[in-house]
Amino acid sequence: MRILRALLVLGLLAGAAGGAVMYLRRDRGPAPNPTPIYVVASENLIRRVTAEGNLRAVKATPLTVPQGQGWSGMKVAWLAVDGSHVAKGDVVVRFDPSEQQKQLREGQADLDSASARMSSEAIQGRAAVDGRDSAAVLAARELEQTRKFQQKDQEIYSRNQIIEAEIDTTLADAKKAHAEQTKKIERDLSHSKVAVISVEAQRAKLTIKNAKTALESMEIRAPHDGLFVLQRDGRGDVAKVGDQMWPGNTVAEIPLLETMEAEIFVLEVDGSGLQKDQAAEVVIESRPDTIYKGKVRLVDKLAKPRVRNVPIQYFAVVVELAATDVVAMKPGQRVQARLLLDQAQAIVVPRQAIFQKDGKSSVFKKTAKGVFESVPVELGVSTAGRVAVTTGLAIGDQIALRDPTRASDDAFGSGSAEAAAGGKQP
Repeated sequence: MRILRALLVLGLLAGAAGGAVMYLRRDRGPAPNPTPIYVVASENLIRRVTAEGNLRAVKATPLTVPQGQGWSGMKVAWLAVDGSHVAKGDVVVRFDPSEQQKQLREGQADLDSASARMSSEAIQGRAAVDGRDSAAVLAARELEQTRKFQQKDQEIYSRNQIIEAEIDTTLADAKKAHAEQTKKIERDLSHSKVAVISVEAQRAKLTIKNAKTALESMEIRAPHDGLFVLQRDGRGDVAKVGDQMWPGNTVAEIPLLETMEAEIFVLEVDGSGLQKDQAAEVVIESRPDTIYKGKVRLVDKLAKPRVRNVPIQYFAVVVELAATDVVAMKPGQRVQARLLLDQAQAIVVPRQAIFQKDGKSSVFKKTAKGVFESVPVELGVSTAGRVAVTTGLAIGDQIALRDPTRASDDAFGSGSAEAAAGGKQP
């Protein structure tokens, strides 16, 4: 019984103690969260961008579809292996001759038909002209007989007989003139028909000539020794068997391997500040331990998509390599490149310390009294996490890494979120 009373007393005392503690803490909030501070210092800020691309030869001999004289596209029937070594005179591309052979057969058939029609027209025209010649001769003889025996003597013949003789003479004269005119018309008509058939024959001959020329151009041969490299389009695709190609299209090239360069593609958002002669480092993916020095030789004026129907745009950049490793470097090899865009000794602060309001940048600087005040600043070169301040701060200043005027639960990240626009990857 005494033990129970003792336990009850102890429980009452513990409850009273807990209540006292809760009472003492009833008006106290969470422990204060001090504003993180950054001490401003001068640093060597470097802005770099990375990009990828491919090696290519500075000089190369293009292999194009032969220029024709009116024939249509040519279908690829066979290609040499991409990247294979070829010797001068080797066949590297063959085209399907089916369409040109069909054109040759049709042209020959048209020419044979025109030749047969021309022969037939010549015979028919000659026969028609000969017939008109005979008619003209008969009309002339009839006119001569009519005039010779024309009844003109009024004492012998009656007036009606004399008039009929005059009519016969006039008629015979008209027949002769008609026969002569008809003969001329028949001759001109025959010449016109022959001329039309001649035009058709010339067209057939031209078709035959073009088809023969195309058939003689069904192969592309290597102009010199070298490496056979198929031409790649903007998506990286190459020509393949069955593709339709047109005169003048580049199928492949034979590069001169003594001098190589890299064509890389920089994201449009990272392209600010790209210019000629900037330093570059190139690494071939198959040789990641070797870095090749170079500099920017060419930058496209406009950013363009690399993949059709994908809106991401890139600046094409050509990097001139300081030296070419003939053994290691081959056209088409994938490379990674780093470009040095900006490098400057400047006052550098973390990006989350920069706040934006009404389009102006500012920081919260700690004063001698230990309070923070908003100070306007001007920004310079920046990376993803660091930004140079050109005016508004001095070395040794203390700035807030969050907005000290806001509660701690919503202050963190406000500066970085508001100032994130325009950051560049190092």
